[in-house]
Amino acid sequence: MIKTVTSGLIASILFLLLSAGAQAQQAAAPAAAQPRYRVVMQVSNPDPRGWHQALANAMALRKNAGPANVRIEIVVIGAGIGMLRYDSPQAAEVAAVLEQGVKVLACGETMKSLILEPDEMLPGIGHVPAGLIEIMDRQREGWFYIKAD
Repeated sequence: MIKTVTSGLIASILFLLLSAGAQAQQAAAPAAAQPRYRVVMQVSNPDPRGWHQALANAMALRKNAGPANVRIEIVVIGAGIGMLRYDSPQAAEVAAVLEQGVKVLACGETMKSLILEPDEMLPGIGHVPAGLIEIMDRQREGWFYIKAD
């Protein structure tokens, strides 16, 4: 009887340890896939110099950290959103950054207030319902915040 209980107890402990180990590996897998740096940049100024600096900073981050080590989102709110129009003087520069894997997001609230439609914007940009909420959510997730104005 004692031998059966001991064998059953050992089997139960081994099962629990193996299950916990498998769960720990599953939990660690997404964390290992996360880039080392996650950066959310806010652009709200319509000044082309500020836009150029923000885009240059994003590219410098990718170059210096290594593309696999950094994830960048540029969230555009307020008056700066005009730079995301397909006919903007900065359209080619924004498109080049998009091609390099930087995510550029337009604030839906700003688009609504300025009566901008998605088809007026550069192809490849993303849209979020509210830019400030996107920025706060990213900060809550541990992303670094840079205001690029």
